[in-house]
Amino acid sequence: MPPMSIRIKKTSSRRSSLSQKGADHDIVQPFRLEKSSIRGRMVRLGGVLEDIMHRHDYPPPVAALLTEVATLSVLLSTMMKHEGIFTLQISGDGPIRLLVADVTNSGELRAYAGFDEAVVKKLAKRKKDLQNHYYHLIGKGYISFTVDQGEEGRSSRYQGIVELQGQSIVDAIQHYFSQSEQVKTAVHLSSHPQDGQWRTGAVMLQQMPDSGGKSETDDDAEAKDKSEELILEDWTRAATLLKTCTEEEMLSPKLHSSDLLYRLFHEDGVRIYPQHHIRFGCRCTRDKVVNVLKTIPQPELMDICRKEGQVSISCQFCSEKYDFQQKDIEEVFDAPPSA
Repeated sequence: MPPMSIRIKKTSSRRSSLSQKGADHDIVQPFRLEKSSIRGRMVRLGGVLEDIMHRHDYPPPVAALLTEVATLSVLLSTMMKHEGIFTLQISGDGPIRLLVADVTNSGELRAYAGFDEAVVKKLAKRKKDLQNHYYHLIGKGYISFTVDQGEEGRSSRYQGIVELQGQSIVDAIQHYFSQSEQVKTAVHLSSHPQDGQWRTGAVMLQQMPDSGGKSETDDDAEAKDKSEELILEDWTRAATLLKTCTEEEMLSPKLHSSDLLYRLFHEDGVRIYPQHHIRFGCRCTRDKVVNVLKTIPQPELMDICRKEGQVSISCQFCSEKYDFQQKDIEEVFDAPPSA
């Protein structure tokens, strides 16, 4: 075990040894169940969601689904073993046509949604879907996972795409892992506005390969079968315990993540690792917008300038607006290509 890991244990005050005042937020808490060798991660987001939402005037159904996508992107991004950007994207043929969030290995998160506002409001009134946060408004589509390691790692770029399944975004995530990764995965997520601000919490469990089993040199088939049976029992128990976590516990402003993990899995021995902190961060720059402009024929841009007075481009993630006058457009096409 890494030297920084800490085993949560029972104390005389009947609380975890890492109990703190109040809940933590905008964090990822890695952990491991020692008895069953199941690994997991817990995510709690609060202020970072406010940073994302205040840049847009999303209707409640859109905001609810986008908070889930943002939370799950953070949860899944911790699987990255190298520097890069993890992107979770959901595309559908419904009125909410796009939900996308990406997070860097340094913990910078951003997200946005594409939707038909009039249709969303109309259908949301017609069919309430509070339990699954209006998942039906996405319609039929697909979910994609992308890991991009940047310029130096383009040959290692990975993307997985599966059809949307189930009755919620969490169902779609678990379907992906069962079909594409063949890794036993259980996800439990809660998302709800508190005091006018969105707060989310999520826990993911994954069965580690060969955990708890015999060594590869063990030729005793009976012992091996028994070991596999015990592994299945351990997994079933952990997944069942995860489902007992209530929304109140997951989102409580008074319950620390270490206390919650101890409540759920203390019988299996919970070992936690250093937390990772999450913050809002957008990577848009004027230079990047210039590169986009260079993909558009100059006469078209000049025509827009004559009609509108300028060319304006807004970042979909942070709503930062970039304006270009006629002289700016001329400089764009006279300047050498930027990186």
